Amino acid sequence: MKNPVRIFKPSGILDTDKGNNLRQEVINTLSEETNIFLIDLADVSFMNSSGLGSLVATYKSVKTANKNLFLCGLNDQVRIIFELTKMDLIFTIFKDVQDFEKQQFS
Repeated sequence: MKNPVRIFKPSGILDTDKGNNLRQEVINTLSEETNIFLIDLADVSFMNSSGLGSLVATYKSVKTANKNLFLCGLNDQVRIIFELTKMDLIFTIFKDVQDFEKQQFS
């Protein structure tokens, strides 16, 4: 596979601890051949500003490595945070994994 995709699927509340853990997981895989990272937030029930900050830091790390990070599966609460902070203009966000796959591989 030319550009394998690595999918991360956090769950529950995305706060400081879970956000930092997710960021570290992604950073630990940056040396792999993976060029595309997808964070599926479908199982995240709530995200606070620290969780958003962790996603932004993760995005920066991935971009610095010249790789791509995408998001999908945002519930209404998480989507509102992205819209209010204008982060929906920074991140490429898909409805769900199937939508991501359809857009990426069609």
